[in-house]
Amino acid sequence: MFFRIDTKSSTPLYEQIIYQIKDMCLTGLLRPGEKLPSIRDLSSQMVINPNTVNKAYQELERSGIIVTIRGKGTFIAEDFPLTPLPEKEKKIQSQVRQLVIDCHYAGISKQRLLEWTEQCFAEMEDRSS
Repeated sequence: MFFRIDTKSSTPLYEQIIYQIKDMCLTGLLRPGEKLPSIRDLSSQMVINPNTVNKAYQELERSGIIVTIRGKGTFIAEDFPLTPLPEKEKKIQSQVRQLVIDCHYAGISKQRLLEWTEQCFAEMEDRSS
């Protein structure tokens, strides 16, 4: 399992871990029931603070994407929820608003953004099939 952390990115490290685990699930690199590295192993592999990995794992567990079984480890959930939680939906809506504002000031048209969005959804559908 290979994680890539960009320490110069404005995205917090724990969010980069969350995104990469979610992406690996979508691409099939991580399968339901697959064991994840321990917090200690992953933090030493990435040379980051264990609290950062712990925070990512906690967030993923709250989202139902991973489960931790005491004494056995952390695993990809067998069936994670695909219905949006209200607070998560609100957060995503806020992120989309920020993206639209960024596109406006970068000179990217609504049509171009919609094309990229369609392309991303198509890629995810291809990966998951």
